[in-house]
Amino acid sequence: MSDATGSSMNHAITDAVDRLTRAREEISSRIVGHGELIDELFVCLLCRGHALIEGAPGLGKTYLIKTFGNVLALTTTRIQFTPDLMPADIVGTNVLIRDETGDQVIRFQKGPLFSRIVLADEINRATPKTQSAMLEAMQEQAITYAGTTYPLSHPFIVLATQNPIEMEGTYPLPEAQLDRFFFKISVGYPSADELLAIVDRTTGPAPSAVGHVLDGAQIVAFQELVRAIVVARPIAEYAVRLVTATHPGLPGALEVVRRAVRYGSSPRGAQGLVLAAKAFALMDGREHAGFEDIRRAALPVLRHRLIPSFQGEAEGVDPDTIVSAVVDAVAEVE
Repeated sequence: MSDATGSSMNHAITDAVDRLTRAREEISSRIVGHGELIDELFVCLLCRGHALIEGAPGLGKTYLIKTFGNVLALTTTRIQFTPDLMPADIVGTNVLIRDETGDQVIRFQKGPLFSRIVLADEINRATPKTQSAMLEAMQEQAITYAGTTYPLSHPFIVLATQNPIEMEGTYPLPEAQLDRFFFKISVGYPSADELLAIVDRTTGPAPSAVGHVLDGAQIVAFQELVRAIVVARPIAEYAVRLVTATHPGLPGALEVVRRAVRYGSSPRGAQGLVLAAKAFALMDGREHAGFEDIRRAALPVLRHRLIPSFQGEAEGVDPDTIVSAVVDAVAEVE
C-alpha cells in the first residue's frame, strides 16, 4: 500500500469513526443501556446484513429501532406481523387505477418493504408463508412481482423483532430465513439502575427530537470502507475453524456439538464472522481485524445457525452455550 493510499485510508477511517461515534451517542441519549446491542445494529448495517432481535415484550426493541432510523435519517417503515398478514400486504400488489389521460391501467403499488429500514415487528407472529415472502428482499435487495423485478434502495436493512418461541401465538421462523439474518441479537432485562433511568426518562417531559447524524450516502460509503479493512489469513482461518467446529459429523467434534446439534453453521456463518470482524475493527478505528473481533462476533453470527438435534431440544441446550464452548475449544494460530 502506497503512502498516499494509506493516508487516504486513515483519513476515511477517522471520519467514519467520528460520525459513527456521534450516531451511537445520539441513540444512547434516548436509549438506556443496550450499548452492545446498538453496536451490533451498526455492524449489521455496515455489513449490509439484517438483524433478528429476540426478547420478551416491553424491553424497548421497537423504540430502539425507530430511534436508530431517525438518527440515520433513513426512511423507516413498521410492519406489525399478525397471523392474518398476507404476502401482498408487505410486498405490494397490482392495482387498477386511472392515469393522467383518464384511461384505466394496472400498476404495481409498492408495499412497506420498499424502505431503507424495515421494522418487522414480532415477525414470528405471522405464518411461515408471509415470513418467507421476505426472503428475496433480504437476500437480493429486490422484489419480483408478476415477472417484474423492482430493486430496493440502498442502504436497506431488515430489523426484525421476535418474542421467544415458547410464548403463545408465535410460529418458528423457517431455517432458510433464519440463515439470512446476519445477526441474531438477544435482549435481556435491564438492571435495577437501568430500570430506574428508564422510568425517569419515560415519565417526565417529552424529550426533544433526535438529531440526524448520518445519511444514506455516507452509510453506503462506510459499507464500502468495511470491505477494505484487512483480515490476515490466520484470522480468516480461525473463523473457518470456528464454523467447522459446529458440524457434528466431522472428526474431533466437541461432545456437546455431537450430542446437541443436528446441523452446524452454513458457509454464511464464516462470511458473517469475517465481515463482522471488519466492521468491529472499523468502529474501533483500526485498519486490520483481529482474533478478538472474530470472538466478539461469534455469538450473534452463529447462535441462530445451529439447528438442534432431538436430544439437544429434549435437554434444552442453549445455542449460546454451544457457541461459547466452540470458541473456548478452538485455538488461535498466528
